[in-house]
Amino acid sequence: MQMRSADPLAETPRLATPGEWLAFAEDLYERHNVALGQIATSAHDEALYLILHTLALPMDSNESVLGKNLTAAERALLGKVFRCRVVDRIPAAYITKEAWLNDEKFYVDERVLIPRSYFLEIIPEQLDDLLPDATKVTHVVDVCTGSGCLAILLAKHFPQARVDGVDLSADALEVAKMNVRDHKLTKRVTLHLSDVFDAVPLVKYDVILSNPPYEPSAHCDALPDEFKREPRLALDGGGDGLDIIRKLLRQARTRLKPGGIVLIEVGGLGEVMDREFSELDLRWLPTDDGSNCVCVITAVRLKAWRG
Repeated sequence: MQMRSADPLAETPRLATPGEWLAFAEDLYERHNVALGQIATSAHDEALYLILHTLALPMDSNESVLGKNLTAAERALLGKVFRCRVVDRIPAAYITKEAWLNDEKFYVDERVLIPRSYFLEIIPEQLDDLLPDATKVTHVVDVCTGSGCLAILLAKHFPQARVDGVDLSADALEVAKMNVRDHKLTKRVTLHLSDVFDAVPLVKYDVILSNPPYEPSAHCDALPDEFKREPRLALDGGGDGLDIIRKLLRQARTRLKPGGIVLIEVGGLGEVMDREFSELDLRWLPTDDGSNCVCVITAVRLKAWRG
């Protein structure tokens, strides 16, 4: 009986085209239980992205590119990339140093959480409907901004508004600074090193948005290796996942304009949030996959809250 090599990349020298690499990579992901969800939810999509990026091919390339003959140098590059991904368990976005949100590209590395958020649906599709007069929005904030991607998307959605991005990690803010510069928004987006609002000047916001650390600590301990490579500070929300959310809501009471709103993405904590903050009458926004994990809290409810 023929034995499979202990080296999962031992077969790659015979792979002559991107299509052969794609089929091989999909099988490789399955055999080695590669964790997905950081940039794609299928092995096909993530492997194709890595192949196209490595070969400097457009992301919208048609299937004809999958049949092109590869040079020895190109095969070596692909072998290195998939060794990093499958053997070393380095997330794809850390290999390519980029993440895409809709049509916007952002620089990322190990200093920041890989951007992924249901706010990609909320900001373009639902945000204006939640505000009394979206045309009068002048100041918004992204709390726990990480790479700065949501602060940048807010700045592009509200072109007349000033935007603050807040994070406790100085390393993350260095990455955010790069992205703000690359998107030519340095005059409108201000970054603050702060634990929630502790070190942020006292201003009133039309929108307070946050995708905070909300994973319970025990869940963080059990994450796959790929997710453990992300900064734990950006994931761990304490014993029940609500440590940062509690602080954010307490501080938001003095930071919100009378007609303003707070939006928070909370993952799987919907029922926990409803119990903990029942007085706030949380409204859950619909998402395409039905997870409905972004809640809205109005200034009126927040001001009356006794928490």
